[in-house]
Amino acid sequence: MWSEIIEAMFFEQISTDIILFFILYGVTGVVPLLAALYLLLRRGNAIAPGVTPPVRLRRWAASFFAVSTLAHVWWLLFYIYSGDLHSVGYLVLAMVDCVLLFITFAGTLLAMLQDRRRSVWSALVLVIPFVALGGTFMVYSSSLLELITAAYIILLYVLFTGYMVVAIRQYGRWLNDNYADLENKKVWLSQAVALVCMLLFVLYVLATDMVFIWFIHIIELVLVGLLLWRVETLPELENSSMESAFFASAPETVQDNIYLTRKRQPLTIPTNIEQLLDEFCVGTQLYLQHDLSLLQLAQAVGINRFYLSQYFSRQGTTYNAYINDLRINHFMSLYREAAAAQQSITAQQLASDSGYRSYSTFSLAFKQRTGQSVKAWMRETTE
Repeated sequence: MWSEIIEAMFFEQISTDIILFFILYGVTGVVPLLAALYLLLRRGNAIAPGVTPPVRLRRWAASFFAVSTLAHVWWLLFYIYSGDLHSVGYLVLAMVDCVLLFITFAGTLLAMLQDRRRSVWSALVLVIPFVALGGTFMVYSSSLLELITAAYIILLYVLFTGYMVVAIRQYGRWLNDNYADLENKKVWLSQAVALVCMLLFVLYVLATDMVFIWFIHIIELVLVGLLLWRVETLPELENSSMESAFFASAPETVQDNIYLTRKRQPLTIPTNIEQLLDEFCVGTQLYLQHDLSLLQLAQAVGINRFYLSQYFSRQGTTYNAYINDLRINHFMSLYREAAAAQQSITAQQLASDSGYRSYSTFSLAFKQRTGQSVKAWMRETTE
């Protein structure tokens, strides 16, 4: 395909389709470069000004975007000056392309998971057999070895996808165990779309159909936009700046409780955790605070975070479910009071007053808790 395009260029037989393709090819090379420069050079967040994304994630995403741009450059130069698909240069570029894109892509997706620091060494280990197969093919080229190498690329993708499925499930459980508000913290949808896009890139290596190649380049632009949006909207979790901001915005009564209880340093698991929660979480309505984490609640209650997590586990629930129950009960109480006083108030306003930033999140949690929609419950309550 590329050889035909280059040949047409030299013989001045450039069609409209070829011109449009090179425009698209140039755009898919420049856009990742701009995204990489933005992530590396801009300290502020232009997409979500109130969010501070993880620095590690920004750097990995910038690396992936930069490699994508470099790949566009070296493949264009290769086809202009050589175009020999059977040369060693082609094989070297193909190997470098696959290895760098896979490593930086894996690093970007792994950096989104903040429950623990996952090393990219596993991805490097998976790449070694591919490099060995590619090197062997340079010496002993055969159609069978080429087929095995291509099959391993697919296997590499399948293995990494399987690993990511397990890692995302672990991350989801960690979020439920540590955070009350999950808006913009979940990553499974972004990961799924990114993995599908990466599969298309894998197929691109084997593609010969021009229409499919056009489609892949358009998908590449979608992937760049998706990753850039996800990087900038994903908040950094469990950092000191978030806790300081929470403490500063908390009501004075809550701040006093946190100050007093931080003096406690329990050495054993308290037997009165339920009483402490009733006093320092329910009694102070601490659960109404946005972005309240397990760590912040543990500090307010005055017990070890691990002990509090174990308490919820023994109760057969999660921290997220515990806070949602309190917020939903608060919503029900507010609505009954408003209905009794014949006040006109919207469910959206009551949900916001009950600690929810997103009404869709509240609506989903309400239905999971009660088995019916918010509107159905409100109608049933006022009848």
